[in-house]
Amino acid sequence: MKKFIAFTAILAVLISCGRSSDKGELVGVKGAKWHPEKPYGMTLVPGGAFIMGKSDDDLANVEDAPTKTVTVRAFYMDETEITNSEYRQFVEWVKDSTIRFRLAILAEESGQNTAAENTKGKNTGSIGDFAFNNSDPEKMSAYDKYMYDNYYSIGTDKDPNAYKRLNRKVKLINDTKKYPDEFYVEVMDSMYLPLEASYNGLRTIDVNKLKFHYTWMDIQAAAKAKVGKRQDFIRTEEVKIYPDTTVWIKDFAYSYNEPMHNDYFWHKAYGDYPVVGVTWSQAKAFCEWRTLNKNSYIKSKKKHIDNVNAFRLPTEAEWEYAARGGLESASFPWGGPYTKSDRGCFLANFKPNRGDYAADEALYTVEAKSYEVNGYNLYNMAGNVSEWTDSAYDANSYEFVSTMNPAIIDNSNKRKVVRGGSWKDVSYFLQVSTRAFEYADSARSYIGFRTVQDYMGTQTTGKSKK
Repeated sequence: MKKFIAFTAILAVLISCGRSSDKGELVGVKGAKWHPEKPYGMTLVPGGAFIMGKSDDDLANVEDAPTKTVTVRAFYMDETEITNSEYRQFVEWVKDSTIRFRLAILAEESGQNTAAENTKGKNTGSIGDFAFNNSDPEKMSAYDKYMYDNYYSIGTDKDPNAYKRLNRKVKLINDTKKYPDEFYVEVMDSMYLPLEASYNGLRTIDVNKLKFHYTWMDIQAAAKAKVGKRQDFIRTEEVKIYPDTTVWIKDFAYSYNEPMHNDYFWHKAYGDYPVVGVTWSQAKAFCEWRTLNKNSYIKSKKKHIDNVNAFRLPTEAEWEYAARGGLESASFPWGGPYTKSDRGCFLANFKPNRGDYAADEALYTVEAKSYEVNGYNLYNMAGNVSEWTDSAYDANSYEFVSTMNPAIIDNSNKRKVVRGGSWKDVSYFLQVSTRAFEYADSARSYIGFRTVQDYMGTQTTGKSKK
């Protein structure tokens, strides 16, 4: 009993000493002050209420967008559609990761799995340079060794390599004359189409090998479930991420569009043009990668800041609210009701004058930073390319969705809302209230996307980092 009293007294002293600065008051957990950092290439769309839906007569008589007052929270949105150059960064990252992963696997299989610890970012002339990080247990910290023994070396039932980390410090060798050994040659050869599938002496990367793997939590399912473990709602995705360049041929029968098929995505001349030929699933994968890429950079620099909030596709309501640019009941992002300025210049890239594509001085798409911005500093919220949203399409959804951040997040519904109209559409589809849809696994030469990021907090502070 005396020992118990003595222990209690010591514990009380320790607790009181630990709280000496707060004087026993409820002061909360102290931490550094936080101010939002505006993501690169994005603009802040302040939250608010607006009248969603058709403000004028529905000329097409679709009647799927009756007026409804809704409220959305603040968010950041890309100033432009995601460009070919930006999407190519995603493709190159996946390509780099795929090659490194194959090199690491072969290094492990050939018994050269310890050299990565000694390279210090330099090539030593062996495939072992690209072995998985922390593959030598003798040189690990206590934490890394525990993680290696219990996770990294075991993986999961579905993927034995699930937790292994790639060595990104060593640069890949692209010059065929400098390939270090036959193992490296074997891996690089596996990334290309076979010789019989090549012509004119040019070997091409097998784009079907470029797959992005990611996991996400199905919060909708978790919220509806009465019981279940967290891992029951973790979903794994594997997406082929290379755009379908054949859309320029498939979308237009009896039409010569081979130059766009051959050059549009990869040639630097089109770097600042919006990416097309991307499915809804690929757009979602891009968002996941962008989040991962930014957080990996923060971790590598060991900055004492929180991970960034996830990038994602906008909901249908967010897209329309942003497109309106603060204008109430307007037909177009610039107001309207006309598609020309007072000087007779077209205000967007679309198909005017009964099919005269060239009337607006653009045959196909135009650079992402073209025409004037709307009230929220967003380019091409009408025309150029239509844009994927995260929302599933239901013709009657305006009748039952919430008035607060309305959205239909339904993975079983493969019809996804696209907004904004495109270079091949008439002006009706450019209206901010016009709804359209495409199937999630479909790619088109006139559909692209832009991303958003939730604003942390409810009000702007005026002290955010530029």
